[in-house]
Amino acid sequence: MSGSPQVRRADKLMTEERARETLERGFCGRLATVGEDGWPYCVPLLYVCMDGEVFVHVDHEPRVCFEIDEAGEVFPYGRFECDSTVEYRSVIVFGRIRVVEDLKTRERFFDALMAKYAKKEWERPKGFYPRIDQITLYAITIERLSGKETPLPQASERWPAVDRTKSPNARA
Repeated sequence: MSGSPQVRRADKLMTEERARETLERGFCGRLATVGEDGWPYCVPLLYVCMDGEVFVHVDHEPRVCFEIDEAGEVFPYGRFECDSTVEYRSVIVFGRIRVVEDLKTRERFFDALMAKYAKKEWERPKGFYPRIDQITLYAITIERLSGKETPLPQASERWPAVDRTKSPNARA
């Protein structure tokens, strides 16, 4: 992916298109930044992707990192307990965050947020946000994005059918 930071496991790297699809459908993300006291912190948030940006409602430091992940099944790949891993997808976004003042964009955000998270059976007025002026909305402009994944192999490709232990000469 262009502009992506170096990743330790390039063999796990997703295409940018797959990373953006994963980001779009993710449930909860984590926003990391530095607090006023100079200490880093991370907070879990619901979010929406709109217009190529990530929208959240929470922060003060403009430089941020936003991460989402989808954990799957833990599975063995070799004959020892340490030969286990997890099926997963994760995406990390680096960028700058800004306050969104425009009322139409704020309304679109809340419409999209409710479309993504609200249950269909909730019978509440649609598009009515009486506290919209009390909530600070932020948009993260994506400067760099990277995604990694480990897919769950077919049963015929997992241990014990296939032994991919990292220490083949070890004896228990």
